[in-house]
Amino acid sequence: MKKRAAALTLCLALCLALCLALAPVTAEAAGSVYITAAGNDILPLNDATMPFLSDGYLYVASSIFTGQVNKSLGVAYLPSNVSNPNLCILYAVNNRSLMFDLNGNFVRDSDGNVTSRGAIRRGGEIFVPASIVAEFFKLEYSMTPLSVSAANEASYGALVWFRQPNFGLSEKEFINAAFSQIAMRYEQYLREQAPEDSGAEENPGGIYLPEGDGKSVYLCLKAGDSTAAQLDVLDALNAQAAFFCSLEFLENQGDLLRRMTATGHAVGLLADAGNAGQTVEEQLETGNRLLSQATMGKTRLVKLQNGDERDRQAVQEAGFSCLEAELDWSDSGLPDSVQAENLLRQVSSRRGDVRIWLGGAAGAAGLRAFLTAAAQAEDRCLALTETP
Repeated sequence: MKKRAAALTLCLALCLALCLALAPVTAEAAGSVYITAAGNDILPLNDATMPFLSDGYLYVASSIFTGQVNKSLGVAYLPSNVSNPNLCILYAVNNRSLMFDLNGNFVRDSDGNVTSRGAIRRGGEIFVPASIVAEFFKLEYSMTPLSVSAANEASYGALVWFRQPNFGLSEKEFINAAFSQIAMRYEQYLREQAPEDSGAEENPGGIYLPEGDGKSVYLCLKAGDSTAAQLDVLDALNAQAAFFCSLEFLENQGDLLRRMTATGHAVGLLADAGNAGQTVEEQLETGNRLLSQATMGKTRLVKLQNGDERDRQAVQEAGFSCLEAELDWSDSGLPDSVQAENLLRQVSSRRGDVRIWLGGAAGAAGLRAFLTAAAQAEDRCLALTETP
């Protein structure tokens, strides 16, 4: 039953990856699915805390202003307490606060102003008007229409996005950048909504899930134009990988390098033995200097290109560890779920841990399909260590 449910939700998620798009929302369909974002983060999606419209006002759950949301927006949630169970408070570090009185249906701010648009209690959650919160705490928010599709059935709603002023991305740019996170949250939501499967364990479609032996899988990628999207997928699914970087990437992509190291991924160097302008040793020295400038750290991981055994021996004698992958998928890449299934079959057919060289051809959809299926097969996708 677990296999069948996993394959079904993965199939739905892959449909989403193809169909998630900006779209107009009709009056009848509006509000079916609201996905909430704060800063860089797509928040968990569930019915209990999903935003809704009431009398033309958008309401969001007050409980979202905790944890990472508190850090990114600077607004915190103080839940009702025993002394005053009908008071909900949002506050900022500068001592500015909004106090929602649930009995009186009004909100009072720390400047003494009172507004009649109060909070709404729905189930066990207290929802507050998004416009009042954003205006008082000097935040920006938007509600961008979305159409999400799964199993060929479209559902309409919106992305509700809170951020600090001058965030630097438009709504459409943010949706494109957070594509994988949105897909992951929607997949989780669909899985929670699906009824318990009482049928047989046959696989109705999607990725084939072989029996796993709990092996470690080390995904190794060439850093490039797709790296940000790949990081979104990896981080959303709590998986790690190793990114091998050219000198150009190391020089120009400091933000992505810092993100890699901060979220547990490994960083390696790309070295080309066929480079007539620099020796391999010079390339490695320059690469670590650039990496140190960006992250205050260095690496011993190397992916050697166009080299022979003598070149690899020289790299190892210089104190570096050359990537020797059991599976080379740099030609096939990982563009879609079909290749993800093929790769998973090869991984499952091998004994012990597996290092996979994907090169620069791993698409976000294919990578997410593989990671989800590998997790169901009880394999772990980890960052490569520096040991040979």
